[in-house]
Amino acid sequence: MASKKIREYDAKRLILARLPKGIAAAYRGVLVGPTTKLDALPKQFPWLVKEKLAVKPDQLFGKRKQYNLVLLHSDFAGVKKFILAHRNKKVTIGKATDALTHFLIEPMIAHQQEYYISITSQRTCDVIYFSAEGGFNIEERWDRVKKIAIPVGGTLSTTQLKSAGIPEKLHHFMVELYRLYVTLDFTYLEINPFCIDVKGTVHLLDMVAQLDGCAHFLHPQDWKNVEFPRSFGNKSYPEEEFISKLDEESGASLKLTILNPQGRIWNILSGGGASIIYLDTIVDAGLGKELANYGEYSGNPTREESYQYAKTVLDLMTRKAHPKGKLLFIAGAIANFTDVKETFMGIVRALKEYQEKLRTQKIRIIVRRGGPNYEQGLKLIHDTGREMKVPIEVHGPETPMVSIVAPALEKL
Repeated sequence: MASKKIREYDAKRLILARLPKGIAAAYRGVLVGPTTKLDALPKQFPWLVKEKLAVKPDQLFGKRKQYNLVLLHSDFAGVKKFILAHRNKKVTIGKATDALTHFLIEPMIAHQQEYYISITSQRTCDVIYFSAEGGFNIEERWDRVKKIAIPVGGTLSTTQLKSAGIPEKLHHFMVELYRLYVTLDFTYLEINPFCIDVKGTVHLLDMVAQLDGCAHFLHPQDWKNVEFPRSFGNKSYPEEEFISKLDEESGASLKLTILNPQGRIWNILSGGGASIIYLDTIVDAGLGKELANYGEYSGNPTREESYQYAKTVLDLMTRKAHPKGKLLFIAGAIANFTDVKETFMGIVRALKEYQEKLRTQKIRIIVRRGGPNYEQGLKLIHDTGREMKVPIEVHGPETPMVSIVAPALEKL
């Protein structure tokens, strides 16, 4: 499971568009980007000039109120002034510094009581936390928060909610919210606060959410317009954008995140689950700081796509030599339908282009793969290593994935 943060705007759209009618208010929100023409918005969203508004940045960081980055009870003129004063300006949130580029405008909802709910996915269960005293500094009132654990594959019932002392007027909402949490493959969801109006309608005021990045292929329509922006303060690399564009144009899954360009451990990993297992093993060995990249190529990418992906990683890896050398894992689980030989032919093409740098920079390569045509693929990459005089260690599916990591790290 690779949790990926999404904007509050997208999280609310995902949830509110799918809750049964009558439970919650239909979503009205406007996402303002770095070049959005503010004066044109009221024509598209007439309510902007008819109601009191709230506005805040929508860039994957919390505690916005503490940093004076929330404007409440404003008219549209005040909202424009707020956005223009902050847009494309750099701010520091904790230890992260970045420019404010995206803002969320919503109607101001008058309310008295604030509720809190969060759902967290753990290895064996999902945990729901609820409080009738939500809002600012909820952690200071955590002793009053109620907890419900639901085993993986289980459902949330009104009986469980009643036993936990949850107000009956919230039962339908919470049952349906959890159903959507599971159906849409959320891994984390926090709504703090939400409120209920006199008609019993729920209003979601503030939300934080993460989706399971490995489930992207299950939701081609549901997630169609969902954005996965970089975390606030994280630098964006052109190579990441190149792979992202390649991914958009492909039927396969191609992901790349650069963690540390100076790192000595690089990866070309197949399968989101497999990639997480490898990275966890490296981190557990105390070498997390040496991890250079995270990502995957899976879903039966073509030879050309495999070549482009491998070439991008190799180019990043060989830009600057390290006196102690580097390590490259080309690995994955046992593929169901990915043609291992075909993808390895693309990877081998990239390896040959960079063979001189691979030799002079003392780069060792560890390969582990299984699946359709894996024998031919492994033989191809093994023979290529001998031909190039680059040390390539090859393993098939008989070798457990994590077993190749420790011996390789000992020689790093």
